[in-house]
Amino acid sequence: MTAVYEEVPFSELLHHPAATTRRLDEVRALRLRRRGTGDLALMRVDQLEQDAVVVDFATRMLAGLVHTGNAAALRQALPDALPWTTFLPPEDVDTFFTELIGTARGAMALNTLAPIAILLAQWRHSAEIHADPALHALLTREPDGDLGPVSRPPAVETE
Repeated sequence: MTAVYEEVPFSELLHHPAATTRRLDEVRALRLRRRGTGDLALMRVDQLEQDAVVVDFATRMLAGLVHTGNAAALRQALPDALPWTTFLPPEDVDTFFTELIGTARGAMALNTLAPIAILLAQWRHSAEIHADPALHALLTREPDGDLGPVSRPPAVETE
């Protein structure tokens, strides 16, 4: 395999399914471009399972290093893995790191990477705010005057 993925129109899969899927002999996945909606990925199940094993291993290794007292080394490596963390205040880096380990464990228990991706995106946005002094000042300043009455939230029905 030479490339990570190759982009092909979704219609190519529909019109030439055998030829299109044979391309997976050369790449890890196919990105199926669709008009007017999100793209799809096509990959072999064995590749998907291998990727899941590696992610699970990495998550467990990180969690194990944290629990054995090696969190300081991991925290030192964080700017290499996620350079944008250099813009976070030190106390936020600690919070991020703790949340990342917990979220990664929970996500792997549920066999989904979505919570990790969401957490990374949220903290990256926080770093973007800290990196831009004008944006940080705008978002952290006290509002001018009274913002008016706050309406009562709707009642939540419990079963």
